[in-house]
Amino acid sequence: MIVAERKPIDEIVRMTMSHDRILVLGCRGCVSVCSAGGEREVEILASLLRLGRRKEGKPVTVVEATLVRQCDREYIDGIDKWDGQYDAILSMACGVGVNFIANLRPTDMVYPAVNTSFFGGSAEQGVWSEQCAGCGNCILHLTGGLCPVARCAKSLMNGPCGGSQGGRCEIHPEVPCIWQAIHDRLERTGRKEQLLAISPIRDWSSAGHGGPRKIVRDDLTV
Repeated sequence: MIVAERKPIDEIVRMTMSHDRILVLGCRGCVSVCSAGGEREVEILASLLRLGRRKEGKPVTVVEATLVRQCDREYIDGIDKWDGQYDAILSMACGVGVNFIANLRPTDMVYPAVNTSFFGGSAEQGVWSEQCAGCGNCILHLTGGLCPVARCAKSLMNGPCGGSQGGRCEIHPEVPCIWQAIHDRLERTGRKEQLLAISPIRDWSSAGHGGPRKIVRDDLTV
């Protein structure tokens, strides 16, 4: 899932200072799962925003709402019910949601309330870790299901660097070396010989370096 965390309230207050009526808009998707932008977080942010603006001597009217998702056109149309009640939207969705609303509401001011961090999973309660870089050319079948693009500090494709010691990362010693983990996993599953194959120089064009990416499924289009 996409993992995000709320921006500092001081930053949010500053970016929305010129508006008197704000729609704080949550999302029941990924940001709800990682406790960054769901219904509960909307309530908390709305309260903090009211307090912060009052402290600055510029009270604000805040409308609280949450959509099923902010990355689907069909759900964004739900914003219509609050027309006339706000002069800016403060989105608690990931950056995709902010972009979608800006695309579909060209005259509305839209601000991000969270910092979109990475694609990850829940390592333990209250802890999320990056697992995928969304590079567009998955090689997990070669690496035992563990991603060196996202989980190696140098995104190395042919084994650990010379600085890896004792199964720990040279750059971040508190982080396990993912290539050590890949080696151990392939050995446990009887596929250690896969490590002998040399990966060619990686084509990063599928990772977004050539501009925005798009996927079209003809079987799903109308």
